[in-house]
Amino acid sequence: MEHTSTIQKSMKQDLFEGVDFYGVDDLLTEEHKLIRASIRDFVKKEISPYIEDWAQKAHFPYEIVKKFGDVGAFGPQIPAEYGGGGLDYIAYGLIMQEIERGDSGMRSTASVQGSLVMYPIYKFGSEEQKRKYLPKLASGEMLGCFGLTEPDFGSNPSGMVTNFKDMGDHYLLNGAKMWISNSPKADIAVVWAKNESGRIHGLIVERGMEGFSTPETHGKWSLRASATGELVFDNVKVPKENLLPGKNGLGAPMMCLDSARYGIAWGAVGAAMDCYDSARRYALERIQFDKPIGSFQLIQKKLAEMLSEITKAQLLNWKLGMMMNEGKATTAQISLAKRNNVAMALDIAREARQIHGGMGITGEYPLMRHMMNLESVVTYEGTHDIHLLILGHEITGIPAFK
Repeated sequence: MEHTSTIQKSMKQDLFEGVDFYGVDDLLTEEHKLIRASIRDFVKKEISPYIEDWAQKAHFPYEIVKKFGDVGAFGPQIPAEYGGGGLDYIAYGLIMQEIERGDSGMRSTASVQGSLVMYPIYKFGSEEQKRKYLPKLASGEMLGCFGLTEPDFGSNPSGMVTNFKDMGDHYLLNGAKMWISNSPKADIAVVWAKNESGRIHGLIVERGMEGFSTPETHGKWSLRASATGELVFDNVKVPKENLLPGKNGLGAPMMCLDSARYGIAWGAVGAAMDCYDSARRYALERIQFDKPIGSFQLIQKKLAEMLSEITKAQLLNWKLGMMMNEGKATTAQISLAKRNNVAMALDIAREARQIHGGMGITGEYPLMRHMMNLESVVTYEGTHDIHLLILGHEITGIPAFK
Protein backbone atom coordinates (compact mmCIF):
# COMPACT_ATOMS: atom_id res chain seq x y z
CA MET A 1 0.00 0.00 0.00
CA GLU A 2 1.49 3.30 -1.10
CA HIS A 3 1.83 6.06 1.47
CA THR A 4 -0.43 9.03 0.74
CA SER A 5 2.44 11.50 0.84
CA THR A 6 3.65 10.02 -2.46
CA ILE A 7 0.30 10.68 -4.21
CA GLN A 8 0.57 13.24 -6.99
CA LYS A 9 -2.23 15.75 -7.46
CA SER A 10 -3.23 16.18 -11.09
CA MET A 11 -2.91 19.64 -12.59
CA LYS A 12 -5.70 18.79 -15.03
CA GLN A 13 -9.02 20.41 -14.16
CA ASP A 14 -12.25 18.42 -13.99
CA LEU A 15 -14.52 20.45 -16.30
CA PHE A 16 -17.51 18.07 -16.34
CA GLU A 17 -20.89 19.82 -16.39
CA GLY A 18 -23.33 16.98 -17.05
CA VAL A 19 -24.98 15.28 -20.00
CA ASP A 20 -28.74 15.74 -20.45
CA PHE A 21 -29.94 15.66 -24.04
CA TYR A 22 -33.60 14.88 -23.25
CA GLY A 23 -34.09 17.27 -20.32
CA VAL A 24 -34.26 14.45 -17.77
CA ASP A 25 -33.44 17.13 -15.20
CA ASP A 26 -37.04 18.35 -15.62
CA LEU A 27 -38.12 15.08 -13.97
CA LEU A 28 -35.96 15.72 -10.90
CA THR A 29 -36.91 17.71 -7.79
CA GLU A 30 -34.89 20.70 -6.63
CA GLU A 31 -33.62 18.50 -3.78
CA HIS A 32 -32.38 15.89 -6.28
CA LYS A 33 -30.47 18.55 -8.20
CA LEU A 34 -28.95 20.02 -5.02
CA ILE A 35 -27.80 16.58 -3.86
CA ARG A 36 -26.29 15.84 -7.27
CA ALA A 37 -24.51 19.20 -7.33
CA SER A 38 -23.01 18.65 -3.88
CA ILE A 39 -21.70 15.18 -4.80
CA ARG A 40 -20.39 16.47 -8.16
CA ASP A 41 -18.47 19.20 -6.32
CA PHE A 42 -17.18 16.63 -3.84
CA VAL A 43 -15.92 14.39 -6.67
CA LYS A 44 -14.22 17.33 -8.40
CA LYS A 45 -12.47 18.31 -5.17
CA GLU A 46 -11.74 15.00 -3.41
CA ILE A 47 -11.52 12.36 -6.18
CA SER A 48 -10.74 13.76 -9.66
CA PRO A 49 -7.38 15.42 -8.78
CA TYR A 50 -5.99 12.22 -7.22
CA ILE A 51 -7.75 9.29 -8.86
CA GLU A 52 -5.26 8.63 -11.68
CA ASP A 53 -2.40 8.41 -9.22
CA TRP A 54 -4.38 6.26 -6.75
CA ALA A 55 -5.21 3.89 -9.61
CA GLN A 56 -1.67 3.82 -11.00
CA LYS A 57 -0.30 3.05 -7.52
CA ALA A 58 -3.10 0.63 -6.54
CA HIS A 59 -3.70 2.84 -3.50
CA PHE A 60 -7.00 2.82 -1.60
CA PRO A 61 -7.26 6.25 0.08
CA TYR A 62 -8.71 5.19 3.43
CA GLU A 63 -9.29 8.85 4.40
CA ILE A 64 -12.04 8.97 1.73
CA VAL A 65 -14.24 6.82 3.99
CA LYS A 66 -14.80 9.58 6.55
CA LYS A 67 -15.23 12.12 3.74
CA PHE A 68 -17.93 9.95 2.11
CA GLY A 69 -19.64 9.80 5.49
CA ASP A 70 -19.51 13.59 5.87
CA VAL A 71 -21.03 14.19 2.43
CA GLY A 72 -23.86 11.66 2.96
CA ALA A 73 -22.76 9.03 0.42
CA PHE A 74 -23.23 6.08 2.80
CA GLY A 75 -26.75 4.72 3.05
CA PRO A 76 -28.55 7.80 1.69
CA GLN A 77 -31.70 5.64 1.38
CA ILE A 78 -31.55 4.54 5.06
CA PRO A 79 -33.87 6.50 7.43
CA ALA A 80 -32.35 9.51 9.18
CA GLU A 81 -33.06 8.05 12.65
CA TYR A 82 -30.28 5.53 12.00
CA GLY A 83 -27.87 8.10 10.58
CA GLY A 84 -28.83 7.64 6.92
CA GLY A 85 -30.00 10.35 4.57
CA GLY A 86 -33.68 9.39 4.50
CA LEU A 87 -33.63 10.08 0.75
CA ASP A 88 -35.50 8.41 -2.10
CA TYR A 89 -34.04 6.03 -4.66
CA ILE A 90 -33.62 8.69 -7.36
CA ALA A 91 -31.36 10.65 -4.99
CA TYR A 92 -29.47 7.45 -4.16
CA GLY A 93 -29.01 6.75 -7.88
CA LEU A 94 -27.75 10.26 -8.60
CA ILE A 95 -25.20 9.97 -5.79
CA MET A 96 -23.90 6.68 -7.23
CA GLN A 97 -23.83 8.19 -10.74
CA GLU A 98 -21.71 11.14 -9.65
CA ILE A 99 -19.28 9.03 -7.61
CA GLU A 100 -18.76 6.55 -10.44
CA ARG A 101 -18.13 9.38 -12.87
CA GLY A 102 -15.15 9.94 -10.59
CA ASP A 103 -14.26 6.24 -10.40
CA SER A 104 -16.00 2.84 -10.22
CA GLY A 105 -13.77 1.74 -7.34
CA MET A 106 -14.84 4.75 -5.31
CA ARG A 107 -18.50 3.98 -6.08
CA SER A 108 -17.92 0.33 -5.08
CA THR A 109 -16.73 1.50 -1.67
CA ALA A 110 -19.92 3.54 -1.20
CA SER A 111 -22.24 0.93 -2.77
CA VAL A 112 -21.01 -1.86 -0.54
CA GLN A 113 -21.35 0.28 2.58
CA GLY A 114 -24.87 1.50 1.76
CA SER A 115 -26.52 -1.37 -0.10
CA LEU A 116 -24.70 -4.46 1.16
CA VAL A 117 -23.86 -3.62 4.78
CA MET A 118 -26.24 -0.91 6.02
CA TYR A 119 -29.23 -2.19 4.02
CA PRO A 120 -29.23 -5.77 5.42
CA ILE A 121 -28.67 -4.50 8.98
CA TYR A 122 -31.55 -2.03 8.52
CA LYS A 123 -33.81 -4.56 6.78
CA PHE A 124 -33.06 -7.76 8.68
CA GLY A 125 -31.28 -6.59 11.84
CA SER A 126 -32.59 -6.26 15.40
CA GLU A 127 -33.25 -2.79 16.79
CA GLU A 128 -30.11 -3.19 18.93
CA GLN A 129 -28.00 -4.05 15.84
CA LYS A 130 -29.39 -1.06 13.93
CA ARG A 131 -28.57 1.35 16.75
CA LYS A 132 -25.13 -0.16 17.30
CA TYR A 133 -23.84 -0.20 13.73
CA LEU A 134 -25.85 2.02 11.35
CA PRO A 135 -24.92 5.50 12.66
CA LYS A 136 -21.20 4.60 12.68
CA LEU A 137 -21.41 3.14 9.16
CA ALA A 138 -23.33 6.20 7.92
CA SER A 139 -20.74 8.62 9.33
CA GLY A 140 -17.78 6.66 7.97
CA GLU A 141 -16.52 5.95 11.47
CA MET A 142 -16.86 2.27 10.54
CA LEU A 143 -16.29 0.58 7.17
CA GLY A 144 -18.15 -2.61 6.29
CA CYS A 145 -18.06 -5.37 3.70
CA PHE A 146 -20.41 -8.09 2.42
CA GLY A 147 -19.38 -11.75 2.35
CA LEU A 148 -21.32 -13.85 -0.16
CA THR A 149 -19.00 -14.93 -3.02
CA GLU A 150 -16.71 -17.89 -2.30
CA PRO A 151 -13.65 -19.26 -4.15
CA ASP A 152 -15.81 -22.04 -5.66
CA PHE A 153 -19.21 -20.34 -5.66
CA GLY A 154 -19.78 -17.09 -7.53
CA SER A 155 -22.82 -17.21 -9.82
CA ASN A 156 -24.22 -20.10 -7.73
CA PRO A 157 -24.23 -18.63 -4.20
CA SER A 158 -26.58 -21.35 -2.90
CA GLY A 159 -23.66 -23.80 -3.15
CA MET A 160 -21.72 -21.94 -0.45
CA VAL A 161 -19.73 -24.02 2.03
CA THR A 162 -19.11 -21.35 4.71
CA ASN A 163 -21.03 -22.58 7.74
CA PHE A 164 -21.71 -22.00 11.41
CA LYS A 165 -22.57 -24.34 14.26
CA ASP A 166 -24.56 -23.58 17.41
CA MET A 167 -22.20 -24.03 20.36
CA GLY A 168 -24.75 -23.10 23.03
CA ASP A 169 -23.63 -19.61 24.03
CA HIS A 170 -22.13 -18.65 20.62
CA TYR A 171 -21.83 -19.72 16.97
CA LEU A 172 -18.66 -21.21 15.49
CA LEU A 173 -18.04 -19.91 11.95
CA ASN A 174 -15.79 -21.59 9.37
CA GLY A 175 -15.15 -20.96 5.67
CA ALA A 176 -13.86 -18.30 3.28
CA LYS A 177 -15.18 -15.57 1.00
CA MET A 178 -13.42 -14.06 -2.02
CA TRP A 179 -13.49 -10.87 -4.16
CA ILE A 180 -14.77 -8.82 -1.24
CA SER A 181 -14.70 -5.03 -1.72
CA ASN A 182 -13.54 -3.12 1.38
CA SER A 183 -12.49 -6.32 3.20
CA PRO A 184 -8.84 -5.42 3.97
CA LYS A 185 -9.96 -2.24 5.78
CA ALA A 186 -13.41 -3.28 7.04
CA ASP A 187 -14.37 -3.05 10.70
CA ILE A 188 -17.33 -5.40 10.22
CA ALA A 189 -18.45 -7.97 7.65
CA VAL A 190 -22.04 -9.04 6.94
CA VAL A 191 -21.37 -12.71 6.22
CA TRP A 192 -23.76 -15.23 4.68
CA ALA A 193 -23.30 -18.78 5.92
CA LYS A 194 -25.25 -22.04 6.33
CA ASN A 195 -26.39 -23.39 9.66
CA GLU A 196 -26.38 -27.13 10.49
CA SER A 197 -29.56 -27.71 8.52
CA GLY A 198 -28.16 -25.91 5.45
CA ARG A 199 -30.24 -22.74 5.86
CA ILE A 200 -28.47 -19.47 4.89
CA HIS A 201 -28.30 -16.75 7.55
CA GLY A 202 -26.52 -13.39 7.86
CA LEU A 203 -24.00 -12.84 10.65
CA ILE A 204 -22.17 -9.67 11.65
CA VAL A 205 -18.49 -10.53 12.10
CA GLU A 206 -16.25 -7.90 13.72
CA ARG A 207 -12.56 -7.26 13.12
CA GLY A 208 -10.57 -8.54 16.07
CA MET A 209 -12.63 -11.71 16.52
CA GLU A 210 -10.15 -14.56 16.92
CA GLY A 211 -9.67 -16.62 13.75
CA PHE A 212 -11.04 -13.89 11.44
CA SER A 213 -8.61 -12.49 8.84
CA THR A 214 -8.91 -10.37 5.68
CA PRO A 215 -5.99 -11.01 3.28
CA GLU A 216 -5.75 -8.38 0.53
CA THR A 217 -6.01 -9.28 -3.18
CA HIS A 218 -3.06 -7.85 -5.11
CA GLY A 219 -2.26 -7.66 -8.83
CA LYS A 220 -5.65 -6.32 -9.99
CA TRP A 221 -5.85 -4.54 -13.35
CA SER A 222 -9.30 -3.23 -12.39
CA LEU A 223 -10.76 -1.21 -9.48
CA ARG A 224 -7.20 -0.39 -8.51
CA ALA A 225 -8.19 2.46 -6.18
CA SER A 226 -10.54 0.14 -4.27
CA ALA A 227 -9.51 -2.31 -1.54
CA THR A 228 -10.38 -5.93 -2.41
CA GLY A 229 -9.65 -9.02 -0.38
CA GLU A 230 -10.81 -12.26 1.18
CA LEU A 231 -12.61 -13.10 4.39
CA VAL A 232 -11.23 -16.16 6.18
CA PHE A 233 -13.02 -17.76 9.15
CA ASP A 234 -11.10 -20.29 11.20
CA ASN A 235 -13.28 -21.35 14.14
CA VAL A 236 -14.49 -17.77 14.69
CA LYS A 237 -16.68 -17.41 17.79
CA VAL A 238 -19.58 -15.15 16.82
CA PRO A 239 -21.90 -13.92 19.61
CA LYS A 240 -25.49 -15.06 19.13
CA GLU A 241 -26.72 -11.45 19.15
CA ASN A 242 -24.75 -10.93 15.90
CA LEU A 243 -27.12 -13.13 13.87
CA LEU A 244 -29.46 -11.05 11.65
CA PRO A 245 -32.89 -12.20 12.90
CA GLY A 246 -35.19 -10.61 10.30
CA LYS A 247 -34.82 -12.93 7.32
CA ASN A 248 -32.98 -16.08 6.28
CA GLY A 249 -32.59 -18.13 3.13
CA LEU A 250 -30.91 -17.08 -0.13
CA GLY A 251 -33.59 -14.42 -0.66
CA ALA A 252 -32.01 -12.24 2.05
CA PRO A 253 -28.63 -11.61 0.37
CA MET A 254 -30.42 -11.44 -3.00
CA MET A 255 -32.52 -8.51 -1.76
CA CYS A 256 -29.28 -6.72 -0.85
CA LEU A 257 -27.91 -7.42 -4.34
CA ASP A 258 -31.05 -5.90 -5.90
CA SER A 259 -30.36 -2.67 -4.01
CA ALA A 260 -26.69 -2.70 -5.04
CA ARG A 261 -27.44 -3.55 -8.68
CA TYR A 262 -29.82 -0.61 -8.81
CA GLY A 263 -26.99 1.67 -7.70
CA ILE A 264 -24.66 0.13 -10.30
CA ALA A 265 -27.18 0.86 -13.09
CA TRP A 266 -26.86 4.55 -12.20
CA GLY A 267 -23.13 4.42 -11.52
CA ALA A 268 -22.34 2.97 -14.93
CA VAL A 269 -24.07 5.95 -16.57
CA GLY A 270 -21.69 8.21 -14.64
CA ALA A 271 -18.67 6.38 -16.06
CA ALA A 272 -20.19 6.54 -19.56
CA MET A 273 -20.85 10.28 -19.22
CA ASP A 274 -17.26 10.91 -18.16
CA CYS A 275 -15.91 9.02 -21.19
CA TYR A 276 -18.32 10.76 -23.57
CA ASP A 277 -17.51 14.19 -22.14
CA SER A 278 -13.78 13.59 -22.48
CA ALA A 279 -14.20 12.30 -26.07
CA ARG A 280 -16.36 15.27 -27.11
CA ARG A 281 -13.85 17.78 -25.74
CA TYR A 282 -10.90 15.96 -27.30
CA ALA A 283 -12.63 15.72 -30.70
CA LEU A 284 -13.02 19.51 -30.77
CA GLU A 285 -9.40 20.19 -29.71
CA ARG A 286 -7.44 17.56 -31.65
CA ILE A 287 -6.42 18.78 -35.12
CA GLN A 288 -5.68 16.33 -37.94
CA PHE A 289 -5.70 17.05 -41.71
CA ASP A 290 -5.94 20.77 -40.79
CA LYS A 291 -9.23 20.52 -38.88
CA PRO A 292 -10.62 19.18 -35.59
CA ILE A 293 -11.23 15.42 -35.72
CA GLY A 294 -14.78 16.23 -34.56
CA SER A 295 -15.47 17.38 -38.13
CA PHE A 296 -15.07 13.83 -39.48
CA GLN A 297 -18.13 11.65 -40.03
CA LEU A 298 -16.80 8.61 -38.20
CA ILE A 299 -16.01 10.63 -35.06
CA GLN A 300 -19.44 12.27 -35.19
CA LYS A 301 -21.02 8.82 -35.56
CA LYS A 302 -19.26 7.61 -32.41
CA LEU A 303 -20.27 10.69 -30.42
CA ALA A 304 -23.89 10.54 -31.66
CA GLU A 305 -24.17 6.87 -30.69
CA MET A 306 -22.66 7.55 -27.25
CA LEU A 307 -25.14 10.34 -26.55
CA SER A 308 -28.05 8.17 -27.76
CA GLU A 309 -27.12 5.29 -25.46
CA ILE A 310 -26.52 7.53 -22.43
CA THR A 311 -29.90 9.22 -22.99
CA LYS A 312 -31.73 5.87 -23.17
CA ALA A 313 -29.99 4.68 -20.00
CA GLN A 314 -30.88 7.89 -18.13
CA LEU A 315 -34.56 7.42 -18.92
CA LEU A 316 -34.36 3.74 -17.94
CA ASN A 317 -32.80 4.70 -14.60
CA TRP A 318 -35.34 7.39 -13.88
CA LYS A 319 -38.29 5.03 -14.49
CA LEU A 320 -36.62 2.27 -12.47
CA GLY A 321 -35.99 4.76 -9.64
CA MET A 322 -39.68 5.69 -9.60
CA MET A 323 -40.61 2.00 -9.36
CA MET A 324 -38.06 1.52 -6.55
CA ASN A 325 -39.65 4.43 -4.67
CA GLU A 326 -43.04 2.73 -4.99
CA GLY A 327 -41.62 -0.64 -3.94
CA LYS A 328 -42.67 -2.10 -7.30
CA ALA A 329 -39.33 -2.79 -9.04
CA THR A 330 -38.71 -6.50 -9.62
CA THR A 331 -35.39 -8.33 -9.59
CA ALA A 332 -35.69 -8.88 -13.34
CA GLN A 333 -36.32 -5.18 -14.00
CA ILE A 334 -33.24 -4.27 -11.94
CA SER A 335 -31.24 -6.95 -13.81
CA LEU A 336 -32.19 -5.44 -17.16
CA ALA A 337 -30.93 -2.00 -16.13
CA LYS A 338 -27.70 -3.27 -14.56
CA ARG A 339 -26.88 -5.42 -17.58
CA ASN A 340 -27.83 -2.83 -20.21
CA ASN A 341 -26.14 0.14 -18.60
CA VAL A 342 -22.84 -1.52 -17.73
CA ALA A 343 -22.48 -3.01 -21.23
CA MET A 344 -23.33 0.41 -22.68
CA ALA A 345 -20.71 2.12 -20.51
CA LEU A 346 -18.06 -0.42 -21.49
CA ASP A 347 -18.80 0.14 -25.20
CA ILE A 348 -18.59 3.92 -24.72
CA ALA A 349 -15.29 3.65 -22.82
CA ARG A 350 -13.79 1.64 -25.72
CA GLU A 351 -15.10 4.00 -28.42
CA ALA A 352 -13.96 7.05 -26.45
CA ARG A 353 -10.53 5.51 -26.06
CA GLN A 354 -10.31 5.21 -29.85
CA ILE A 355 -11.28 8.86 -30.33
CA HIS A 356 -8.37 9.82 -28.07
CA GLY A 357 -5.96 7.72 -30.15
CA GLY A 358 -2.71 6.89 -28.36
CA MET A 359 -3.44 9.51 -25.68
CA GLY A 360 -6.40 7.36 -24.64
CA ILE A 361 -4.16 4.73 -23.06
CA THR A 362 -2.47 7.22 -20.73
CA GLY A 363 -3.54 8.44 -17.29
CA GLU A 364 -3.82 11.90 -18.83
CA TYR A 365 -7.40 10.90 -19.70
CA PRO A 366 -9.84 8.67 -17.76
CA LEU A 367 -10.70 6.19 -20.54
CA MET A 368 -8.50 3.18 -19.81
CA ARG A 369 -9.17 3.46 -16.08
CA HIS A 370 -12.95 3.47 -16.64
CA MET A 371 -12.62 0.65 -19.18
CA MET A 372 -10.63 -1.56 -16.82
CA ASN A 373 -12.96 -0.76 -13.91
CA LEU A 374 -16.04 -1.60 -15.95
CA GLU A 375 -14.58 -5.03 -16.73
CA SER A 376 -15.18 -5.76 -13.03
CA VAL A 377 -18.55 -4.02 -12.91
CA VAL A 378 -19.82 -6.11 -15.85
CA THR A 379 -18.96 -9.25 -13.83
CA TYR A 380 -19.73 -8.45 -10.20
CA GLU A 381 -23.19 -8.44 -8.59
CA GLY A 382 -24.39 -10.91 -11.22
CA THR A 383 -22.40 -11.39 -14.42
CA HIS A 384 -23.53 -10.04 -17.78
CA ASP A 385 -24.69 -13.54 -18.80
CA ILE A 386 -26.43 -14.36 -15.51
CA HIS A 387 -28.53 -11.18 -15.81
CA LEU A 388 -29.48 -12.32 -19.32
CA LEU A 389 -30.67 -15.63 -17.86
CA ILE A 390 -32.58 -13.88 -15.05
CA LEU A 391 -34.47 -12.06 -17.82
CA GLY A 392 -34.83 -15.28 -19.81
CA HIS A 393 -36.36 -16.97 -16.77
CA GLU A 394 -38.76 -14.04 -16.37
CA ILE A 395 -39.78 -14.21 -20.04
CA THR A 396 -40.21 -18.00 -20.35
CA GLY A 397 -40.80 -19.13 -16.78
CA ILE A 398 -37.97 -21.66 -17.25
CA PRO A 399 -34.75 -21.26 -15.20
CA ALA A 400 -31.80 -21.96 -17.55
CA PHE A 401 -29.16 -22.06 -14.81
CA LYS A 402 -30.47 -25.03 -12.85
